[in-house]
Amino acid sequence: MSAAPAFHRRHAGGVELFVRLTPKSARDAIEGVEAGADGRAFLKARVRAVPEKGKANQALERLLASALGVPASSVSVVAGGTARLKTVRVAGDPELIEAQLALLEG
Repeated sequence: MSAAPAFHRRHAGGVELFVRLTPKSARDAIEGVEAGADGRAFLKARVRAVPEKGKANQALERLLASALGVPASSVSVVAGGTARLKTVRVAGDPELIEAQLALLEG
């Protein structure tokens, strides 16, 4: 049996997450991990912010920082700024970040 595809990968100085963001939601929430039609895994997230002038991306960065217990300045959208699927970089100790991510997978 093969392992499920990962929704994150380590990089120098932290971890990169693959996130599917739904803006203009009724609430801010992280809703676990899902696989797309192409087989790639991503973390599902919702924010109340609108996708205008980076507001939804900023809300996503704050949501992930809070969920992972890291400063908001450690989280940044590095790819997919205007797309639903985004790559988010979290700076810090990869082992600690991955331990927090394991709690979010459920």
